[in-house]
Amino acid sequence: MNIYLAIILFIIIGNYILNVVVETLNVRHIKTDLPEEFQGYYDAEKYKKAQSYLKENTRFEIVAETIMTSITLVFILIGGFNIADRIARGFQFGPIATGLIFAGILLLAYQLISIPFSAYSTFVIEEKYGFNRTTPKTFILDIFKSWLLIAAIGGTAFSLILWFFGKIGNLAWVYCWIAVVLLQIVLTFFAPLVILPLFNKFSPLKDGELKTAIENYAKSQHFKISGIFKMDASKRSAKSNAFFTGFGKFRRIVLFDTLIEKQTVDELVSILAHEMGHYKKKHILKSVVISSIKTGLMLFLVSLFINNKGLFSAFKMQNTSIYASLILFTFLYAPINMVVSVFLKILSRKHEYEADAYAVTTYGKPEAMISALKKLSVDNLSNLTPHPLKVFLSYSHPPVLERIKAIRRAS
Repeated sequence: MNIYLAIILFIIIGNYILNVVVETLNVRHIKTDLPEEFQGYYDAEKYKKAQSYLKENTRFEIVAETIMTSITLVFILIGGFNIADRIARGFQFGPIATGLIFAGILLLAYQLISIPFSAYSTFVIEEKYGFNRTTPKTFILDIFKSWLLIAAIGGTAFSLILWFFGKIGNLAWVYCWIAVVLLQIVLTFFAPLVILPLFNKFSPLKDGELKTAIENYAKSQHFKISGIFKMDASKRSAKSNAFFTGFGKFRRIVLFDTLIEKQTVDELVSILAHEMGHYKKKHILKSVVISSIKTGLMLFLVSLFINNKGLFSAFKMQNTSIYASLILFTFLYAPINMVVSVFLKILSRKHEYEADAYAVTTYGKPEAMISALKKLSVDNLSNLTPHPLKVFLSYSHPPVLERIKAIRRAS
């Protein structure tokens, strides 16, 4: 057997087994007794509902991953990548256009296979537990909008990478790195103005107690914002959240309309103080730098496997190409990506604790922050007692009970 094929099959199957084991452990780690901290927030019936929500989602995710993993393995073993390559080459375009067609075929196939899973999750599971507010029309429009964005942004980035690797020698990965990072920075600035409004409506928050409280707190922290907006998240889901987006004069505070409905003014300001803490502690900048380094590492490694005949043979490819090299390499990169992802999640959880501490210190209302976290957890039917391995591998935020303990210690 081709050594690359053996490694790739081991990676795919190993990743599948790991995910199934972790998800199974996570479900078995459910505690039937309501944690004392949440007495008065969860009643017995709703806590049981939250556990049922976790179990049903986990079962569905395992089934979906089993099907997707099986399809991937079959696709590799029957030479599916070569079939897509032959179709792309049949148009007899140049290498960049051919690469875009090749990537487009694979991405479209993946998207089409994924749609039934996404639809079931949205219209069956989320509907059953009272979260779904997405109409079929919105669901379909979101898919087409996402495809257009992938074609525009992803196609641009992919074309640049193909051009650099096709025209420049050993240092092509450096030029690609610079180009991709610059594109990411541009998107960060303009996403609030161009991309996000394609999916949601953003309305300036009306004058009142909440807006005044947010503005006063922002001024006390010398934090400039371009505006405070309410987002119509309720047209898709009953779940609630808030976030900051953009940099500099494009920086905005965004509150889900579902969040405003369920939280007090002090709780909402506490949530925003937490988000502001990420900026003040330079977490956003650190994340951008680390993400850029990660991108550079990936591009350097992929440069070592351009037109690698052994790798192409593993996928039954008849012809080598730069565009296929970029895609086939992602299978080999998966373990590295997982290790890097775990490191980033560890760092992210540390940042969340720091942002919580900043919010409590600067706003001075720890109980409001704790109450906000409890309401968010209950409203979103969050798992209060995840398995430690699940947290280690997947959680970008610490479990809510751990956050509450840290807030009480800090205050």
